[in-house]
Amino acid sequence: MPNSNHPVSPHLQIYRLPLTALLSITHRITGVILAFGCLLLVWILAAAADSAEAYQAIEPHLGSWYGQVFLLGFIFSLYLHFCNGVRHLFWDVGYGFELEVVDITAKLAIAMAVVLTIATWVVAGVA
Repeated sequence: MPNSNHPVSPHLQIYRLPLTALLSITHRITGVILAFGCLLLVWILAAAADSAEAYQAIEPHLGSWYGQVFLLGFIFSLYLHFCNGVRHLFWDVGYGFELEVVDITAKLAIAMAVVLTIATWVVAGVA
């Protein structure tokens, strides 16, 4: 095949995705995390409703370092998914499509998710 001077499509190692694209991917990932977290929540509630012994079998895992990391990630996923969902609601009614507004609301959604996660962690008495 002869060598042509056609431009080559940028590869992901070279091309930097815009923040909006990264948030779109993250929105899907947080949705999956929330689905698995809800299954865990149902398991915890079912154990608590079953007996004290069933809940006591789960409780050490929730208090462990990996349980705390999962809970922190779940809370952050919940808030990021929520804040990004609010952003999408504004888009659904036709507001916020200007490039400057899109970037500002993306950064605002991330910042609010971080602030709400820290506030929840502090109010819960974990931090």
